[in-house]
Amino acid sequence: MKKFFRKIYYWELWPFDIIYAPLGVVWIYFALKARAFWFFSPTNPTLLFGGFEVGRKKDMYDQLPLWSYPGTIYIKVGRDFNEVKAGLLESGLTYPVVAKPEVGMQGVLFRVIENENELQQYHRLVPVDYLIQAFIDLPMEFSVFHIRYPGQTKGKVTGFILKDYLHVKGDGKKTLEELILVHPKAMHRLHELKQKHSKQWNVIIAKDEKYFLSKAGNHNRGARFINLRKEIDQRLCDVFDRISNEAGHFYFGRYDLKCTSIEELKEGKNLFLLEFNGAGAEPNHIYDCHMKYGTALKEITMHWYHMYRIGKINNEKGVPYYGYWKGRRLLRNNNKDFKTLRKIDLSFI
Repeated sequence: MKKFFRKIYYWELWPFDIIYAPLGVVWIYFALKARAFWFFSPTNPTLLFGGFEVGRKKDMYDQLPLWSYPGTIYIKVGRDFNEVKAGLLESGLTYPVVAKPEVGMQGVLFRVIENENELQQYHRLVPVDYLIQAFIDLPMEFSVFHIRYPGQTKGKVTGFILKDYLHVKGDGKKTLEELILVHPKAMHRLHELKQKHSKQWNVIIAKDEKYFLSKAGNHNRGARFINLRKEIDQRLCDVFDRISNEAGHFYFGRYDLKCTSIEELKEGKNLFLLEFNGAGAEPNHIYDCHMKYGTALKEITMHWYHMYRIGKINNEKGVPYYGYWKGRRLLRNNNKDFKTLRKIDLSFI
């Protein structure tokens, strides 16, 4: 009962559709102003559907500056595993590596691969194209939401967070199961975590040991977000203005990255972009910062306003809005693929 009421009280734990339900009228308002239901679709004109949930990660990486992201290779579904091994050797990538679907989202089927056997298992189970990427072993993972208007070289950072992966801390007495049962977030993911950590489930975790339940920096995967709003300054904006301008047509979205420290990030040093999420990106600084639900809705609305305006500018420059049925087909196909991948993710230890 306590678990149920906690989920009711903390709006961050609500399902996505419920959180966003009151914003339906806001969506309709911007759609009417744009005279296009998918008013966001021209926002990032070089990304499929503006980067809203669909599209391939390769299209995103191909536009980012080469210096800004980890070494990456792309694997076609059905490719012989010996060719995968040869490609890994040729690229210079060494274990551990990261594997994730080309069309994935929300951290589904994101895995840190420690050896060849794990990679072979991943290759056998994942039914879509995927990518293998160098594992960046840096201490801090951030998200930076950046907005730049077409025709301008200067933009602004509207959100800046530090990610804390879902983990429990051992006390030398409790088993992993017992630690999870008293963890405010992990307790809501019991079935999933029991599958993924079955071998350690009844093991007592050593005192002060930090046991990671997930290394995906996604809110829906249990990561905690620490709001760094007070750290936003011109130096931080300059770093992402540079990246945005070098990419060329990335105007609205969230960069997920790893770096050594906040100071080095502001200097543009030792940073590795993990992804750029376009029009579908959440301003994830609304989570885990004791923000009231109404304030979070206002923050989302503000970002949608920028998305609408950028889309309108690009449309006036000749970038068409997606037709209703075209956009719906894209989302329907994407949702179908996502459900398939999510089922595999839940069963793939």
